[in-house]
Parts: sequence; C-alpha cells; structure tokens
Amino acid sequence: MPYLNKSESEARILKVRAILEAKNLDIALVYYDEFNIGNGWYLTGWCPQFEIGAVLIPRTGTPLILGGPESEPFAKLDSMITETRNFPVFMVPDEEYPNAEIIDFPTLFSELKGELGSIQRVGLVGTGRMPAEAYQQIVDGFKGVTLVDITEDFLRLRYIKSPWEIEQIHSAFGLADFAYDAMKAEIKAGTTEIQVAAAGEFAVRSRGASGFGFSTIVGSGPRSNAVVPTASSKELKDGELVMIGLSSKVNGYASAMGDVLPVSGSYTARQQECMGYLKKAFALTKEQLVPGKTGKEIDAPARAHFEKNDLAQYLVCPFVHTIGLHEAESPFFGPHSDDILKPGMAVAIDISFFGHPEFNGVRIETGYEITENGLVPFSPKMDNLLLQ
Repeated sequence: MPYLNKSESEARILKVRAILEAKNLDIALVYYDEFNIGNGWYLTGWCPQFEIGAVLIPRTGTPLILGGPESEPFAKLDSMITETRNFPVFMVPDEEYPNAEIIDFPTLFSELKGELGSIQRVGLVGTGRMPAEAYQQIVDGFKGVTLVDITEDFLRLRYIKSPWEIEQIHSAFGLADFAYDAMKAEIKAGTTEIQVAAAGEFAVRSRGASGFGFSTIVGSGPRSNAVVPTASSKELKDGELVMIGLSSKVNGYASAMGDVLPVSGSYTARQQECMGYLKKAFALTKEQLVPGKTGKEIDAPARAHFEKNDLAQYLVCPFVHTIGLHEAESPFFGPHSDDILKPGMAVAIDISFFGHPEFNGVRIETGYEITENGLVPFSPKMDNLLLQ
C-alpha cells in the first residue's frame, strides 16, 4: 500500500540518475530517518519506524533500501522500492535479530561491483544529517572510492512540485480546514490544550490523514511564547489568546494551518489590534509572492511593517517557506535569501512574533500554489480568514 504512485517514483529515480550522469557518479546513497524523512520518502513513499537507513540508486540496475531487519517487511509491503539489505549501523542499537540476514558495507561493495563492473565515485545525500558512525562505516566500506556530497543537487529536485504533488498538498490543506473548525469549537475556559489538539487530530485522522508534519501546536497564555509549543495539560483561561497550529498530511505531503483565537470567544480591543498587525503583515507578504522575486524582496515589506510598529525585536521566524514532504523545507525565503520564487512551488505564509510582554507569542499561517497566472490558495477558507 505505497503512498507514492509508480510513475512518480520512476520519474524521480530518473532525475537522480541524471545527476549521477552529470557528475560522473556510479551510485547515490540518500540518507533518511524519521526526522529527516523527506529525501527518502521522495523516492520510496515510505519511511521506517525506529530504524534509520538509506536509499541506494545505481546509475543502472535495481535501486535498494539499506536499513534494518525491522524495516525490511514494512518496506516490502509499503515502499515503491522493495529490494532491501540489512546493516548493523542502521539497526536499533543492541537489538538482536538471529533470523535476519545482515551484511556490511564491504559485502555490499562487492555485490555492486559484480553488477556494475566498477564503482569509483559515490554521491551522498544528507551527509550532514548522518550519525557519525554511519558515515564512518560508509567511508570504510567504500574504501578507495571518491565520495561526493550531492545533497544540494538532490534537494533542488524537490523545489518544483509535480501536478500529483500539488494535488496531495491541496488535499492535505482541505483536511486541515476540518481541524481548524474542530479546534476552534473546543476552545473555551476549562478545556485543556491537549483536548484542543485531540479535536483537531481526530478531525483529520478520521478523514484519512496519513500523518502529521509536526506535533500539533496549542499554546495558551504565556505558553505561546515557546514558538512551537506542543499541547499540555494546562487549562485555558478567559482573557487568554490560544495559538493553534496543525499540519495534516496526505500521502506524505503536508499542510500548514495556524491562527490565534480568544478563549472568551471574542477578542479584546488590544487583542484585535495585535491581530491587525499580523494580518497586515500577511497581506503585505502575499502581495510579494510573484514569480521572479527573491526571498529578501518577499520578506522586506512585512519586516518594515513590524519595525514601524516596534515589533521587530520579537521576530523569530522568516515569513515564507516552501512546503511539501516537510511542513517547512528548502528553499526558505528569509531576509537574506537570494532564492527565487518560481511557478510550481508550494509555499506557506507564516507570520509570527514571540516574547511580547502583553500578547506573548502569536502566529497565523496558510499556504499557496505558485503559478504563472498568480497564487492559488491551498485553503480558500484560511486565505479568507487571515485577510479579513
């Protein structure tokens, strides 16, 4: 039951092989784990639990999943790449699997040389994220081979979304709309943050969400200063603002929903003023989402708005990021970014500030498809709410 369809997987493998050809590489090793899920999922539509691993793409021949014995049957059922090899470095530490076939990198190296004839240059993706022991075993196992970091080349493959990817993201945002309504309905004095999160999570899981892009955010009162506070047992109190955020996934692709709501059901005059600052910055940023603009150009108007209103000192996060297999992924369109917005990208406008002595932390967020003809909201509902 893979989350990725065959044509998407095959097209992506061909793109990796084009990188191998251009850089005169024999194979690519793409590292992944449950936190760094995107690169592996991009090729397989799958990620293991507990164990880590890599996807091996040869310039010709059969791709492999390198992992541990617990992942092997899972991969054979759910991954688009089903040929597997097990390695100690990718397994749960100290766990024993007496019936599993477990090999080492020299053995793999010999196997690959037998199939490919020669291995002289290997491209690595995710080098900076690998555990030191895994990297060292790769270096030792491929002794005499030149290792080349191709992480940036690989990540750029994920910048522009295919029509199929855009479809999944639209569906994920549609689920997040249900979460918004469910969480808003649960917000009242005496309710705990966990209850608010549970309402949103049930709303999307019961409608088919494949997972979450981050742990659901619910921060009331001072807890909203935590930037990304996961829900706690704290009870909501009248007069407080509650910062909510949820990222439902469909077939591995994420949404982004964020808002700030009053426990009492209506904003005070000062809280309304706070929301006005956020929504003005949101509108200014949305106006900048024009293909061809750089990150620094997109960021500048909202940043100037916050500086004018003495709020710049509370800024923590940039205002626009790409969305896809992660809720926030490269490129990030921050104040020093020269990355260029292009048609086919999927982005989120994410306006926030934290540590304010009166308002604490606040965030509003939703996403857009970038097209030649302008923006397409992934959630018309949230687009309308955040521009009111």
